[in-house]
Amino acid sequence: MKKQLCIVGSGISGLQLAYALKEDFDVTVVHANSTEKVRTGRVMSTQVHFGPTRTRESRFHMPKWDDHQSIKSIHMTIGKQKLFAGMLKKDALSVDQRHYYSTCMKDLASKGVTFLHLKLTNEHLDRLIEDYDLVIDCTGKSGPLFPFPIIQELSPFDKPQRKCITGYFLGIEPNEPLGVNVTVLPGSGEMFEIPAVTEEGPVTILFIMAVPDKELDTFKGITSSNEFTMHMKQCVQNFFPDIYKRLNTEEFALIDENAFLQIAINPKIRKPYVTYKDKFVVGCGDSVFLNDPITGQGCNLSSYCVEQLFETLIDYKHDQWDENLGESYWNRTKDFVTEITEWTNAMTQPLPEHVVQILLKGAENQEQADRIAEWFENPKRAHEAFFQKQESH
Repeated sequence: MKKQLCIVGSGISGLQLAYALKEDFDVTVVHANSTEKVRTGRVMSTQVHFGPTRTRESRFHMPKWDDHQSIKSIHMTIGKQKLFAGMLKKDALSVDQRHYYSTCMKDLASKGVTFLHLKLTNEHLDRLIEDYDLVIDCTGKSGPLFPFPIIQELSPFDKPQRKCITGYFLGIEPNEPLGVNVTVLPGSGEMFEIPAVTEEGPVTILFIMAVPDKELDTFKGITSSNEFTMHMKQCVQNFFPDIYKRLNTEEFALIDENAFLQIAINPKIRKPYVTYKDKFVVGCGDSVFLNDPITGQGCNLSSYCVEQLFETLIDYKHDQWDENLGESYWNRTKDFVTEITEWTNAMTQPLPEHVVQILLKGAENQEQADRIAEWFENPKRAHEAFFQKQESH
């Protein structure tokens, strides 16, 4: 008889886990919103699936997407100085989460995964703990449900370091080669321009990371899509001239009234297992490994940890599931989690001078530019650049 698993949450980690585990276990996914509400609701985040994540998605036979919007490069600008466009080793892709999640939910349901539409109470949580061999907390940035212990040395902030302001827009001519356009305004924040796939076709995501109370932090109190659109256009005109010159002012608009979001995230890293009411539980994705979005690693770290949890559960398939399993899972993930977290935390602060010099060298040398682009698909390289001694560069 197959062991019964309950995955709480239907985001990147929950859905990818369901795909990974469904052949070896009986899988139930608990989700708070219906498939239709997810498809037509508010965008909750934005993601870039870099090459390694897309490889894992293929491994677990997840849906394939229209790749006409494949992301091939990382464009880098500091202030108003365009430095370079570094080429990625493998194409990346950004898909509107509403489209991504709802498609995966329907596909998984057709393949035998049980979906339980439920807004959890403590009573429900206690019942799940009793009824399943393992509960996996994939509640994302709204979680966690369980008291996973915080790792203090990787969680230095007591408040958000950025305000995240994002919208999915029509009316912007893409960069060439097609890629993520990163603009750093020292002391004020960053803009990420991301080509993306939606149910209705290609769009451009504009994603501002504003330092609180600085000049980019001007969207307070904006709640309507029209007001958000007008304010974003003004912000682009004032601070991001490279984007504004490619903006068609008559066509510039959100793809729908729910295609924008403002949020602030206080990053926390937790040990991904705990004993709760005498029952062993684990966490995966943002519920335990919540980083600031500034390096675009949220879904990629979640995907990596999904694969490591899958491998661990397969290794322990016929054994007792307890702290030995949890420690094995943590040992598999902690180096990668640490490298991404230290790099991400450093990116929220003023860039070290040796990193600025690395970026400037990218403007002079395409091979160097390509190495910098690789930071985003292979964060180990970014960690090396930020934390190895300057003379090693």
